[in-house]
Amino acid sequence: MMGGRCSNLCFCLWPSNIKSHALYSSDIEKWAENEQLNLPAFKEYGLEELKAATSNFSANNIVSEHGEKAPNVVFKGRLNGNGRWIAIKRFQSSAWPDSRQFLDEAKTVGQLRSKRLANLLGCCCEGDHRLLVAEFMHHETLSKHLFHWDKRPLEWSMRLRVALYLTQALDYCSSKGRELYHDLNSYRVLFDQDCEPRLSCFGLMKNSRDGKSYSTNLAFTPPEYLKTGKVTPESVVYSFGALLLDLLSGKHIPPSHALDLIRGNNYLILIDSCLEGHFSNDDGTELVQLASHCLQYEPHDRPNVKSLLTSITPLQKEKDVPSNVLMNIAHETTSPAQASLSPLGEACSTCDLTAIHEILEKAGYKEDEGIANELSFQMWANQLQETLNTRKSGDSAFRDKDFTTAIKCYTQFLEGGNVKSPTVLARRSLCYLMSEKPQEALADAMQAQVQFSNWPTAFYLQAAALFTLGMDSDARETLRDGSSLDFRRMRQ
Repeated sequence: MMGGRCSNLCFCLWPSNIKSHALYSSDIEKWAENEQLNLPAFKEYGLEELKAATSNFSANNIVSEHGEKAPNVVFKGRLNGNGRWIAIKRFQSSAWPDSRQFLDEAKTVGQLRSKRLANLLGCCCEGDHRLLVAEFMHHETLSKHLFHWDKRPLEWSMRLRVALYLTQALDYCSSKGRELYHDLNSYRVLFDQDCEPRLSCFGLMKNSRDGKSYSTNLAFTPPEYLKTGKVTPESVVYSFGALLLDLLSGKHIPPSHALDLIRGNNYLILIDSCLEGHFSNDDGTELVQLASHCLQYEPHDRPNVKSLLTSITPLQKEKDVPSNVLMNIAHETTSPAQASLSPLGEACSTCDLTAIHEILEKAGYKEDEGIANELSFQMWANQLQETLNTRKSGDSAFRDKDFTTAIKCYTQFLEGGNVKSPTVLARRSLCYLMSEKPQEALADAMQAQVQFSNWPTAFYLQAAALFTLGMDSDARETLRDGSSLDFRRMRQ
């Protein structure tokens, strides 16, 4: 029982009582040396490029916790061309009136590159638009896994790993001159496709040029910030202490209440009941003590990040167990065939181009019915008869597997009129795959998604192109998206 194992937890709140650990330099520095991150350099994105990536900032692509009600909304998107998943934070138009100031600040954050961060890839500041573009993290936030878990709670070993990786992220940022992190909380900790914890780069920039740095309840705000309105390195440590409380308790407990419990020797109430029997006296003592030390009222009584790193590193458990195993989440190498896929999804998962061709040919233009009505009206007005003929020629070539001619005819159709056709884009995408042009195939499939955001075929064809390009993890993610859309259709 946890009560029996942890009944001896007692300590003083003062810095002198924190254990003195030798710094395990090989463990601490090893992760940061010669990081090989497959990331592009920071760039300025065009607004149209980001609109295409997010289906014109569709509400279906919002991934921020509070949806459209949040002052600064985060969207999930996918770039045309390379197929990279991205997260886009959109600021209110009044947040950064000076585009140059916004760009300079974003560029500085964009120079950081670490596997402990969800890194900033670029920004957009066209007109009144202020957008940040970052790596997309596939497995959501620490808040979701701590407070709203479905199957099982976050294991003790994984909570310790989150604390360590977060400390490493803050230490890296400090080493690069970015000591200040705004509104550090459980929503800012994300999990990548391997379930490794990462710190969001968005917190390295304020929510506005002169605006608040803390958006959470005032009960969680560093006391000195309430007086001065300024974030300091000590403020960041205070917020880190509040995060340690989250990890310990599985609840969002106000720091003042937690400190009262600790001082009254009632700290056992803090510990997540789901952790009963899964941690040692020393581990529990150390982490509660660290949290209380970080939450000291006076900033100068709090430890610095280096000291936290020294204390947290030796606490790690099951260091050789992958994070996805600790979180009970299947790894990305899981076969797509294990998921529920339609015949087209199955064909795209194995890049069976002949089967894809047969399915697309049989499906015809069912998905273009609304567009077909528009085309019929325009044809009646003698505006697009020649364009329609080029599509028919393309269909004939597609049926006969003359893919070079089909590409030529479909291109003339798409360029010759104002009518859009996701089916023509899907067919040309397959023609490009047949012609060993996967990059062009991916662009067409993504454009089909822009025109018809909930069309599974567009996602499946993207997956086939991504598999061909060797981007297997992204391909599997896209297959899942297509399968999910198929499932929703069946339930309607």
